[in-house]
Amino acid sequence: MAKILINDGIHPDGQKMLETAGHEVHTTKIPQDELPAKLPAYDAICVRSATKVRTALIDQCPNLKIIGRGGVGLDNIDVDHAAGKGIHVINTPAASSQAVAELAIGQMFSLARFLYDADRNMPTKGATDFKALKKSYAGGVELRGKTLGIIGFGRIGQEVARLGLGIGMEVMPVDMAFDEMRIEVDIFRSRNAALSLTLPTAEMDEMLAEADFITIHVPFKTGGKALVGAQEFAKMKDGVRIVNTARGGAIDEDALIAALASGKVAGAALDVFENEPTPRKELLEHPRIALSPHIGAATKEAQRKIGLLLATQIIDLLK
Repeated sequence: MAKILINDGIHPDGQKMLETAGHEVHTTKIPQDELPAKLPAYDAICVRSATKVRTALIDQCPNLKIIGRGGVGLDNIDVDHAAGKGIHVINTPAASSQAVAELAIGQMFSLARFLYDADRNMPTKGATDFKALKKSYAGGVELRGKTLGIIGFGRIGQEVARLGLGIGMEVMPVDMAFDEMRIEVDIFRSRNAALSLTLPTAEMDEMLAEADFITIHVPFKTGGKALVGAQEFAKMKDGVRIVNTARGGAIDEDALIAALASGKVAGAALDVFENEPTPRKELLEHPRIALSPHIGAATKEAQRKIGLLLATQIIDLLK
């Protein structure tokens, strides 16, 4: 029997699976500053993005065998150091793909019809300035027929492509790892009906010049050089709309604010920020930025899949 600390929460089905396998599971959160004293008693720890498992903490936990990350990014874990100590580092990259993809597409609909701004203004101005608001939101666009640029064509990017194709968008994925990708688009899941097609990848500059909507889905490491900065914005068509549900810093926030001011970017949707959990005020108050608090994987279905996948991996590794 292993002793497992679930420090940032897990779906009840995942916890039940671990306990049924005979492991002792603790779900009371231990504050970061108390982990050096308490984590050495555990064989495994599961975290999300809140808890940091750095080199100094790892060195103080000789019994630690597994570090589990409920989600995709591993930037809060010193992976190489853990591996050097013989500790397994696991995550759940496939579990939240659909949830993140649906959020990205949902934000595109919101940007296209100014829904995020209408929702802000209708409660305070709807009764007095109804006609003015209606006029200000009259320049919406339809997604069908528009070109969708996808930066990063892994699991999430492919799910976005499936949704975009279903809407009727022209999909232009960008990925340095391959020249094309064959994907299946489920039409009627209950009837086992699907379309299979091959999508060629595009060069970054080609996509930037043609896309009406751009969405980012790469495992960007916070603190690195932005994937989309002033140079990339300059290459985009006027009136482009951009979505980031990947990582804060993937878009240069200063360059984004400048591109919005110039009209190069008609609207942006951000689920992630450079300074989480305290995003900068200029973004939070910007009238053409749709905002959400890093909820890409926050669906009931995704959280259950994350919990079950973590539990399955932990049980297998502890056998």
